[in-house]
Amino acid sequence: MNSMYFTEEHLLFRKSLQEFLKKEVVPNIDTWENTGAIDKSIWKKLGDMGFLGINYPEAYGGLNLDLFYTIILLEELQRINSGGFAAAVWAHVYLAMTHLNAEGSEQIKQDYLVPSITGDKVGCLCITEPFGGSDVAGMRTTAMLEDNMYVLNGSKTFITNGVYSDYLIVAAKTNPELGNKGISIFVVDRDTPGLSATKLNKLGWRASDTGEIAFDNVKIPATNLLGEINKGFSYIMQHFASERLIMGVNAHARAEYALEYAMQYMSERTAFGTTIDKFQALRHKLADCYTDVEICKTFNYAVAYRLNKGEYVVKEATMSKLKSTKVADEVIYQCLQFLGGYGYMEDYPLARMFRDSRLGPIGGGTSEILREIIAKIIIDKKSYKPAT
Repeated sequence: MNSMYFTEEHLLFRKSLQEFLKKEVVPNIDTWENTGAIDKSIWKKLGDMGFLGINYPEAYGGLNLDLFYTIILLEELQRINSGGFAAAVWAHVYLAMTHLNAEGSEQIKQDYLVPSITGDKVGCLCITEPFGGSDVAGMRTTAMLEDNMYVLNGSKTFITNGVYSDYLIVAAKTNPELGNKGISIFVVDRDTPGLSATKLNKLGWRASDTGEIAFDNVKIPATNLLGEINKGFSYIMQHFASERLIMGVNAHARAEYALEYAMQYMSERTAFGTTIDKFQALRHKLADCYTDVEICKTFNYAVAYRLNKGEYVVKEATMSKLKSTKVADEVIYQCLQFLGGYGYMEDYPLARMFRDSRLGPIGGGTSEILREIIAKIIIDKKSYKPAT
């Protein structure tokens, strides 16, 4: 463990989290993966332990801890080998709740952030659309003000927690002719008339409920607006840095777990009179994989340190997600190969890990989009600044 970033208190927190996951989550993972639904009771247990409020203000029930407690949560969630459960947790805590905390009014924080921290309410973030993808500015969903109510029309897709969550954080155009300068963000209750959700059948992340959402004249109070009108795009961009770093950390953690499992397997598997970890072709490949993961982890910790100090690390966080998700895919592919035929069997963890990892270079901004963002920064000298 890197003592540059982790104190004794961090280590105790990690141990407590490991014990909780082993007792309350791991025994249920296979069931949740098969049914595609996470038992709602686990959210309250997570809330009771404080795991949903790690980085949120004490005034709303949070713990107000530094970012490296969040890093620990993300890393340990990857080690239970359910990308879907991990995604459900971080989509609630670091996507939906981030907007409530940063842009929500005091009333919204009391009504949504407080129960989100206790686990009584679960949220999701709705940005991506069927025709939009990474083109946030091109969204078509609208929210028109009528008699002190906003009327939502449109659709969202690939929304983690999109089916079973209690509320939705929704981006919509309140002034369509202004393009990305006419986007606003709202909090919407699940049971609002006109809102419907369809569960999507995915390659991986099987435990999570990824959904397509439809808004048909959904009326919400004007007080459900988060932040200022038409400032939604800047809010979204502001939080993309933390989202991308989160996905970078997820990637290095799952790759590290895959390597640990593969090394253990190789130390026990024999062929031609010796364990296969003695074969140079495999040893050197594993050494390459280990090196790549260690480089990603070291970089991600350094970026987290800067973000924790309040720096705007959009370039570095974008690099984190781009490189770490690519490395994770390559490493997990190789770890599956190390196991041979057993790697392809569902009774071994690599098959699920292989499926779950593949979303890394897609979700939260595709690798192609991230490369263009980085190119704009380093070639075109484009400057991204925090929302004001």
